[in-house]
Formats: sequence, C-alpha cells, structure tokens
Amino acid sequence: MWFPESCARCDLPGRSPCPECARALRPAPLAPAPHGLDSIAALVAYDEAARPLVVAVKYRNARSSLRTLAPAVASLAPRLGPGAVVTWAPTTVARRRARGFDQARLLAELVGRRVGRPVTGLLARHGDGHQTGRGRAARLAGPTFVAARPTVPHEVVVVDDVCTTGATLSAAAAALRLAGAQEVHGLVLARTPEGRVAA
Repeated sequence: MWFPESCARCDLPGRSPCPECARALRPAPLAPAPHGLDSIAALVAYDEAARPLVVAVKYRNARSSLRTLAPAVASLAPRLGPGAVVTWAPTTVARRRARGFDQARLLAELVGRRVGRPVTGLLARHGDGHQTGRGRAARLAGPTFVAARPTVPHEVVVVDDVCTTGATLSAAAAALRLAGAQEVHGLVLARTPEGRVAA
C-alpha cells in the first residue's frame, strides 16, 4: 500500500514487467548447453528489452519481476526424477552483502516451489571476482565453485539469472559432478545472444 509496485522496465504502476514490457521480451536464443551441463533452458534473450529488468532485480531490489517471470522459467525445466533438487549459482559474498539478497537464490526458490522440488544451497563460491562487465576472455576464466557438502544428489538443476558465456554454469556443474552429481541441468532467466559478448 505504501510502496506500490511498478514495472521495473518502464516504471508504470502495476505488475513487473507490465503486459506491454512483457510483450517486448524476445525468446532466448537456441544455443548448445555450456560444458558440463546435460541441458540448459532460458526464458528470454538478454538484450535491450530484458536488460532493464535484470539490472533492476540485481541493483534495485525489484523482486516482483522474478515473481512474475519465475512460473515461465519453471515451465522450461526438464522432466526431473523424484530425487532431483534445485540449487543456484551463488553471487559473491560482497555483492550479497551489498544487495541484501542473492537474486539467483530468490529465482531458485520460486522455481523450486513451482516444480515441486526441494531447493538447497549446494555450492560455495571462492573469491569475490564477479562476471558483470568483464570481456569474453575474462568471463571464460569464470568463477570458482566448490560443493558445500561432501556429496550431492544424483540430479541437480542449477538456477542463475543470466547465461552469457556459460562459464559460471560450467564451473558450477564441475563442482557438483566432483561431489557426485550425475545429471546437471541449467535453468536461467535470460541468455545473451551470440556475438553480444565483448571479445
């Protein structure tokens, strides 16, 4: 009541994204799964239409956009076995402290509820290096993850907000497989079209 919801893309009052801004979003490009993943699915292309929404979620705490889009993201999940769990690619400790939340975790929790699978933090991120604003070569070096527990479930869905080069999801998959995962699927809100990543 005191803080009415507005569209994170155009600032009009109402849900985020509003119907007009939602219509402006383009489907994610079809591209191979990053190394280490059995599959990946993305909802929208990370382009001029989607970028304001993602940026608002990350830096302006526009969580309502995730609530609106999460059901559509969840609908892209592969058919999962009964023991499958949902996890997320955690952001850096510094960014989580600055923002007060981890957007990938929020999306994972919404997706997990929708697909009826438990959501568990299975990954720990080493270091505070982030991917935002880095060129392709630096992104491909990627973050480093380790499993947060000695063993992990056989089948895991890793949720993140954006897939650019796929380095983050590949690093997450590598850590999960070392801890015993046999199937690792990626599920993201947005994927960058090929040729949009800086060389």
